[in-house]
Amino acid sequence: MLISEVLTPSLIKLNVEAKTKEELFEEMVQLFVRAGIIVDREAAVMALIEREQKMSTGIAPDFALPHGKIMGIKGVVMALGIIRGDGMDFDSLDDEPVHVVLTLFSEVGNPGPHIEALSEISRLIEIPGLLESIKEAASAEEIIRISKKEELPEEA
Repeated sequence: MLISEVLTPSLIKLNVEAKTKEELFEEMVQLFVRAGIIVDREAAVMALIEREQKMSTGIAPDFALPHGKIMGIKGVVMALGIIRGDGMDFDSLDDEPVHVVLTLFSEVGNPGPHIEALSEISRLIEIPGLLESIKEAASAEEIIRISKKEELPEEA
């Protein structure tokens, strides 16, 4: 799975306005709603809240991965948000603020694509400097280019 093929500019928000996790979930779900990917806004927000109650999805320095499974999704969909300035308190595992949020939804009853996406995201966030580059990107297209560069081996 290539994240750069799942993310589109309409699913990237460079300046998240939310101040709390709940507001963030609403703002990120709205990207999917505007793109016509999610119809049941409330179910999507609740899926994120319920998952977050189990354990924080603030899983790495500067990074959170709120995710859930909802009806009406085929495969995996993702949206990315950048929180400028001091970031957001996310009750992260490292107690540090979050600046990059990748929200992921997958279909109910088919765990394969969900697990594959989480695995690829985990691999990517370990690449030195990647999150910093994403955080500083000036456009959605630049974020997709950065992601694609790390996902695809360079042509020899």
